[in-house]
Amino acid sequence: MAKDIIALFQYEDDFIAAAKALKESGFDNINLMSPIPIHDAQKLLGLKKSAVRYFSFFGAIIGGLCGFAMATASALVFILPTGGRAIISIPPFLIITYEMTILMGVLSTLLGFHIVSGLPAWSDAVYRVESNIDRFSLAVSFDEDDEPAQAEKIVRDFGAEQVTEWEPSL
Repeated sequence: MAKDIIALFQYEDDFIAAAKALKESGFDNINLMSPIPIHDAQKLLGLKKSAVRYFSFFGAIIGGLCGFAMATASALVFILPTGGRAIISIPPFLIITYEMTILMGVLSTLLGFHIVSGLPAWSDAVYRVESNIDRFSLAVSFDEDDEPAQAEKIVRDFGAEQVTEWEPSL
């Protein structure tokens, strides 16, 4: 079974320095938790912009097209006399087009968020409550054949207040 170590840091600089040292030592499965946003951590882990925005964009485009198509189809199926004006006219159809654009954009954003973030999570994630309050948490995951002693030594050298071992429960 895979094991993790969790190190708690009081200072942001020590936290980032330990993460850089772990990354340079060849540890790839690092998870950083912080009570504040840290842009250096995002650069360190190589995180890019989320793909959720593509879900939002294409959902909104599809919603707008479907809204306009629905209004057009309704006007063609149920033809009402309009006093010489066109049956398919843009201004009244913009209302349903706008509403469907917003509705499908929001729903696809929600769906994209769940897909990109891997929800629902079927196993417990490494977490310390202190990382939401006033400490910085650094978790390193290992396989069964890996030895966590080197990573533990690195985080202790950079001033970790506490280093604990954590085993996931399934």
